Amino acid sequence: MAPHPEQQAREDIDRLLEAAGWSVQDAASANIYAAQGVAIREFPLKQGHGFADYLLYVDGRAAGVIEAKKQGVTLTGVETQSDKYTQGLPDGLPRWLNPLPFAYQSTGVETRFTNGLDLAPRSRGVFAFHTPALLAEWLSPAAGVKEGAANYAAGQIDTFLSRLRDMPQLIEEGLWPVQITAIRNLEQSLRDNRPRALIQMATGSGKTFTAISFIYRLIKFAGARRVLFLVDRGNLGDQTLKEFQQYASPYNNFKFSEEYIVQRLSSNTLDTTARVCICTIQRMYSMLKGRELPEDLEEVSADELGRLWNVTGHSRASADKARAERGAELPSGAMSTGAKPATPYAGVLRGPEVIEYNPSIPIGTFDVIVTDECHRSIYNLWAQVLEYFDAYLVGLTATPSKQTFGFFHQNLVMEYNHEMAVADGVNVNVNYDVYRIRTLITEAGSKVEAGYSVQVQERDTRKKRWEQLDDDFAYDPNQLDRAVVAPDQIRTVIRTFRDKLFTEIFPGREWVPKTLIFAKDDQHAENIVEIVREEFDKGNDFAQKITYRTTGAKPKDLINEFRTSPMPRIAVTVDMIATGTDIKAVEIVMFMRAVKSRAFFEQMKGRGVRVIKADDLQSVTPDAAAKDHFVIVDAVGVCEQDKTDSRPMEQKPTVGFEKLMQAVVFGNIEDDVLTSLAGRLARLEHRIGADDDKRIREQSGGLGLNDLSHRIVAALDPDRHVEQARADLGRAPDDDSPIPEQALAEARRRIVTEAVMPLHDPQLRETIAEVKKRNEIVIDIVSPDEVLEAGFSQDALDRARGLVHSFEEFIQEHKDEITALQILYSQPYRQRLSFEAVKDLAQRIEQPPYLWNESQLWNAYAALEKSKVKGASGRRILTDLVSLVRFAMRRDNELVPFPERVNANFKAWLAAHQGLPSPASGRGAGGEGGFSAEQMKWLEMIRDHIAANLGIERDDFEYVPFAQEGGLGKVHQLFGDGLNAIIEELNETLAA
Repeated sequence: MAPHPEQQAREDIDRLLEAAGWSVQDAASANIYAAQGVAIREFPLKQGHGFADYLLYVDGRAAGVIEAKKQGVTLTGVETQSDKYTQGLPDGLPRWLNPLPFAYQSTGVETRFTNGLDLAPRSRGVFAFHTPALLAEWLSPAAGVKEGAANYAAGQIDTFLSRLRDMPQLIEEGLWPVQITAIRNLEQSLRDNRPRALIQMATGSGKTFTAISFIYRLIKFAGARRVLFLVDRGNLGDQTLKEFQQYASPYNNFKFSEEYIVQRLSSNTLDTTARVCICTIQRMYSMLKGRELPEDLEEVSADELGRLWNVTGHSRASADKARAERGAELPSGAMSTGAKPATPYAGVLRGPEVIEYNPSIPIGTFDVIVTDECHRSIYNLWAQVLEYFDAYLVGLTATPSKQTFGFFHQNLVMEYNHEMAVADGVNVNVNYDVYRIRTLITEAGSKVEAGYSVQVQERDTRKKRWEQLDDDFAYDPNQLDRAVVAPDQIRTVIRTFRDKLFTEIFPGREWVPKTLIFAKDDQHAENIVEIVREEFDKGNDFAQKITYRTTGAKPKDLINEFRTSPMPRIAVTVDMIATGTDIKAVEIVMFMRAVKSRAFFEQMKGRGVRVIKADDLQSVTPDAAAKDHFVIVDAVGVCEQDKTDSRPMEQKPTVGFEKLMQAVVFGNIEDDVLTSLAGRLARLEHRIGADDDKRIREQSGGLGLNDLSHRIVAALDPDRHVEQARADLGRAPDDDSPIPEQALAEARRRIVTEAVMPLHDPQLRETIAEVKKRNEIVIDIVSPDEVLEAGFSQDALDRARGLVHSFEEFIQEHKDEITALQILYSQPYRQRLSFEAVKDLAQRIEQPPYLWNESQLWNAYAALEKSKVKGASGRRILTDLVSLVRFAMRRDNELVPFPERVNANFKAWLAAHQGLPSPASGRGAGGEGGFSAEQMKWLEMIRDHIAANLGIERDDFEYVPFAQEGGLGKVHQLFGDGLNAIIEELNETLAA
């Protein structure tokens, strides 16, 4: 006989109390000194207050009460009752405070807690009961508690909340304005006792530094005992640890890790002396479940792992089949914990396990939890980790979705998106341009005519064979790099990228900028790497694949090389570097895969926005002057596609196809399993031939794979379940009276069972599995691809147009106040333009709100008036600003690099001197007024100096490069008394 609901609740409460370290006793046989924490059942209170379901003693003194209710009772309405109990302790009994400070209400399934020590005490949901040790700590004399104090005022006791109200002013030095605002707003949210807060800060705006700054203040000034910093990949944990170690306190100049212990959890042992614990969310999940986590699973993102991991305590389904189903990349060992052999249908016959209370990790272990990339860590099983602890939750993300806002109770304490970051200038984020590459096959697919031969590759073994086509073979763009590989399509994209890189994308560069290419799956990444090396004529170190399936070097070591070393120049990944990973030197993000998720796209795009110091950039890209923008090379139209906030429908993308079918046969009709199976069947429909379709229909009673998929999807329609339940109950179709849950469940079971009945035929399942296994990739080496378009997007052109317009407006508005503009506007020049004047102009336009430089302006004009702009592929120098201003003023019809203009004037000057007496005749001069070879060498050095500095003076001959050739003495020897005249002429003529 099942226990009474209230009795069941008390049994559950007893169990939770004992797990948390309480000794549960009856009032008649109580011993309040039996343990640090004693919970006494049915304790009689003074007259008029009844009985406390549980009275809590801590260190021999009463501290709180628990009001027990049966499951299903809402608990906020019970708070008044438990509050009354806190005031009803009989006189003369030992107590910590009066009224008793702690009150719980619990059904054994749901528990709420009110801390009466707080100012304006407010109940909150908790996962379980706090340990007696934690309550004792809250009640210690250090907190200002005086034993037995009567009628204490809320807020008089020293608590985390009260200390938050007395924190010193934030030291703003070293913080960006956005970081200052985020810290202040978060601290105010905590003072307001808001349990959850969301910080949205654009990639590159210093989320981690901001978090470390407020964590430091919460520990040092608010007395936070321990903070958990959650990441979703191991390499992000390593990155975060380094930032903690490098953080210097503005209050005492100690490094964070010198003042407080910071633990990077790489095992299941928590250092209780650490004030900060950095941990992947998947490891914390394993710890709460009491399991070890294989090291390689820390490198799989939590978002990916959450959909992959069935969490049964054993291993998952076949790794190879899982990868084949996903068409993506996971580590070879990702499917096994190594603890036990795989169960045949692990994770398919039951859903993810629910976290239960773990006595070794109490709910009060952390005061604050900061979860990075929180848009990925609030789903499914990971949300259980966040909600297990009685802690304030702070989410960090650059790309929140609607679900992110909802999880954090719409408490957005900081909103700072990419557009705001770019508007704030180069100290935060850099802007980007989109360079679009369109090819014929990418846009329209192709057709290989009958008679030609194609290669066919088996997915599982990667064996290849040649087949001659009996019929035409046509494919559409959606099949590219999934069912069909067209090497020339990849080659055409990469070749176009190579050819345009140094002329249009980053003109003037010689080093390939650090480039990150996103591929569709591991095989696609493999093909891209091979072709990149061929087309750029480089070795293995030039381009590397960095995916979960990379062997030899660890992925995090490859990432570190890409971040800090000149090689590799190009990294190809699927999604391992898509989010969070900090590689500031990346200047090109190239998409060769589509992305449907808005948040994921923003994260991938965010790999390019990070700012980097010029010296740091040049250490890996020597010919880069500075990072003032990055370029998205869009080879698939990803920037033009509509995107969604929704997550993938398929909930078991990595469970083997055969095991999904088998699970259904064994009676698993959960929505997740059925929707995944329906999706697989629908995808397979597009890959099979007529013969296989015929076999399947013969064995299924005329149903094709698409029909089977549609039956399953239709069977999951709740409206059908309601209609069936009404019919089963004999009700009219329009009868809206409530339907018992049991009747609905039975109706659903009958409908779904009928829908999947054809799959109970083992012959049909075997045929479908055989067709799936034989699924092969066709390699089309016949179809040549061609470029349809290669150029900056319309948005990029619009930005260029806006930049040019703003620059020309600036010139017009400041022509009477900036010296360089005054001189350039005068005709003829009233005075010679000096290098200092041009430098002053450059400094003016580099300041906010303009943030312009010569390269940006030159590229903008090149994008708009390509035929009139010369030298777009060259490197810009400061004096090119003179050419830019003259072109903007319409003084010149062409925009020519200043050194080229100087050289043209130099040639004209030489021509004008033909037939004239040579300077310093008799001193090695050439005949008939020509200059000697040595004189020409010096004249060319003078020309180059004027090109870079707008003029030359006698003192300049004492410096490089003249000094190495003999300096002022040598030039005077060569040109004699005519030197001053030559200097004057060249200064006037060449810079004109």
